[in-house]
Amino acid sequence: MRLIFIGMALCGALVADSGFDEGQATRFARLALDCVHQEYPNKIAHSMESDADVKPPRELTPAFYGCYDWHSSVHGHWLLVRLARLFPQASFAADARRAVGQSLTGEHIAQEVRYLSAGGRSSFERPYGLAWLLQLVAETEEWDDSDARGWREALRPLEAAAVARIAGWLPKLEHPIRTGEHNNTAFGLGLMLDYARITGNTDFGKLVTARARDYYLRDRNCPLPYEPSGEDFLSPCLAEADMMRRVLPAAEFEAWYSPFLPALDLEPTHVADVTDGKLYHLAGLNLSRAWMIEGILSKLPAGNRQRKQMGALAGRLRQTGLETIRGEHYEGGHWLGSFAVYLVSGRGLQ
Repeated sequence: MRLIFIGMALCGALVADSGFDEGQATRFARLALDCVHQEYPNKIAHSMESDADVKPPRELTPAFYGCYDWHSSVHGHWLLVRLARLFPQASFAADARRAVGQSLTGEHIAQEVRYLSAGGRSSFERPYGLAWLLQLVAETEEWDDSDARGWREALRPLEAAAVARIAGWLPKLEHPIRTGEHNNTAFGLGLMLDYARITGNTDFGKLVTARARDYYLRDRNCPLPYEPSGEDFLSPCLAEADMMRRVLPAAEFEAWYSPFLPALDLEPTHVADVTDGKLYHLAGLNLSRAWMIEGILSKLPAGNRQRKQMGALAGRLRQTGLETIRGEHYEGGHWLGSFAVYLVSGRGLQ
């Protein structure tokens, strides 16, 4: 219990330091509340084995069918759990609890497991969606609350299926995936390692750590000037560094980071058309770059020569990213709130 109180105190300090308040939380909670049970429009990555698989999303994946796609629904639920945990007396908290409770029932999760385990779906939401699922599990694990404990128990079968799927895949993945979108290995590994440490899943954590070292320890001179690609919402270079700061002791990380990214020369990205879902990815890139830089800074010593410039850059990225989120545009509203909350609540820094 004492660890839970310490964790919540640290979380509260991070929220206060970021300027994150109930007004912002309400705005982001509304984005998720508006979509977690909105079935259409819907983009499903659905492998069919027969006519029996022709069903609407609410029947295929009844816990996570809203927010346009499965992974956005998952981290939309994570957003609601996190904000209800951080702002338990806020006006949106009761609605957030009801929405999550409506989704995370034993019956719904059992169907999610059946869907994930069916033939032809070995790569379903791997690694991005499964990593966010484990992050949702971690959020319920940390929250000493009766509703959260119920959601935690309901999620266990799907958690076990996701961990088994990832644990079976990572030893066979000989090379990391270095894209700026969902398949990025480093970003997924970061969420997975945080989950493993929060839940005490030691064996899974050891696997993730070992594979991260295998993939990235020898990397040098990451080609940051090649970023971003036109539809990125993640930075391959920064995601890798943010992963390795989780793995390496401080001195070893600084020694690794300096030749990996000798300079951090980038500026916030511009979204040319917020009604184009793929182009809108660049708004999320500003947010994820900001939190990744903050994560890197958390591991670099006070005297590091890049600290001042990195901190100022993270601030510009944060401001630009938050200003770009517009709930009236579903192309971004169905997912950007989760990225904003991850950033402003300091989730990756705990």
